[in-house]
Amino acid sequence: MMKHTTSMAKLLLFAAGLFLLGSCQQAQQDSSTTPTEETATSIETKGQSAVQDPDSKPNILQIAINSKDHSTLVAAVQAAGLEDVLVNAGPLTVFAPNNAAFDKLPEGTLEELTKPENKEKLAGIIKFHASPGKYTENMLKDGMRLFQASGHYVKVERKDDGIYVNGSKLLGSVPASNGIVYVIEDVWLPPEE
Repeated sequence: MMKHTTSMAKLLLFAAGLFLLGSCQQAQQDSSTTPTEETATSIETKGQSAVQDPDSKPNILQIAINSKDHSTLVAAVQAAGLEDVLVNAGPLTVFAPNNAAFDKLPEGTLEELTKPENKEKLAGIIKFHASPGKYTENMLKDGMRLFQASGHYVKVERKDDGIYVNGSKLLGSVPASNGIVYVIEDVWLPPEE
């Protein structure tokens, strides 16, 4: 009799669990059919680039977003869909062209590159400005070649007036939680293969 009562109690608990599980699933389905303000917001956000952490050191994307001199670069990164890459753990060394660098491009070039049909080409150009790893100024040795995320190499030169990478003088640097950002005044175009 005791075994029968224990088996019956287990069966009732199992049935109650199934009922609760079904109720929860139905509630989730009901709430997903009528988006609330909270779910509408989460649908619009993207991966890691949408995470807010005011207590940590800024990542590469946050540094660019907070720089008035890099608004064109941020717009290009967004058009290429690379925001999440710039917030990943890295480390990355990014050579960030300032707005003046984009102003040097022939008229209409940026508008053409930011069209949806040119997303892949724009992404290749932006990746040409990023090197896997964190290279501080004292690590950048004359004659070394840095491998870029685009699959190409760029040359480092140390001159009397500063450090040059791919022919561009490094104007300043900002450490990031996931690497380092160097400000440059040129937009680099990867070599055509």
